[in-house]
Amino acid sequence: MPTLALILLVTALVVVVAVLAAAVAGKLARLDGATYPAALTRAGIAFAATLTLATAFTAALAAVTPRL
Repeated sequence: MPTLALILLVTALVVVVAVLAAAVAGKLARLDGATYPAALTRAGIAFAATLTLATAFTAALAAVTPRL
């Protein structure tokens, strides 16, 4: 599989996971009684945290993986 295709596939997967995490966080906040703006804020924080975690994991993995 070409490298570019693999990078695009993994990037799309990470974005989908981040969107799902944000949707779940927003729904849980709404069920907890939060207002719509507060639930949207919590969803945005969950989205950003998921992308940050994926970036940190990728950086850590790149640091220990030998270059090809």
